[in-house]
Amino acid sequence: MNFEGVFELLLDRARGSGVFKRNKKPLRVKVTSALIYQAGLSCRCVADLLSLDCEASYEAVRQWFHRLKRILPKPRPRYRRTLAVDETKLKLKGVQFYVWAAIDVKCKELIAYRVSWARSSLDALIFLGEALKACVNKPLVLVDKGPWYPWALAQLGLCFRHVTFGARNRIERWFGFLKARTKRFYNNFPHNSSLESVRSFLETFMGLYNMEQGF
Repeated sequence: MNFEGVFELLLDRARGSGVFKRNKKPLRVKVTSALIYQAGLSCRCVADLLSLDCEASYEAVRQWFHRLKRILPKPRPRYRRTLAVDETKLKLKGVQFYVWAAIDVKCKELIAYRVSWARSSLDALIFLGEALKACVNKPLVLVDKGPWYPWALAQLGLCFRHVTFGARNRIERWFGFLKARTKRFYNNFPHNSSLESVRSFLETFMGLYNMEQGF
């Protein structure tokens, strides 16, 4: 879906939804700011850009972006042939944490994410269990050679295959998209963030990505 299509759909969903408690600023401004922020500008840069039309603080831009998650599409349980999974490192206030994600290889829908301080078999088990909530079957799972996956996959009765390239590129591309966005703040969520705000950011980021894919 192109930018105009996503914008109009978000605007339509926002009207009457109560997602924005105060409407001193036009809905079009709030939705536009969220999409520009998603594309890569910082909250402060978005606020400066909006000041050409109306006054908006960078904190308001941040809040508008996070609130959008309430009206964004959620993955629905469906038959899924193959999932690709992976994880990456980011930082929160200088401390490293992990983001896990799973994508439907065929339709490119991102179906699950998880944030954790550790990268263990137990973390993999919890993450994969979340991914299965969007499946009505037990799909084949494409993984790298991370030692935290085999035990977790076995516990859930899932078949898996070690893949470096090919179909697993779907999830690597999404992480590239995420890292391109977080690079704006040096892949380190700032001092006023919390793990909960990181989850909120990722939920909104994931929802907008899926909407752009047509979900």
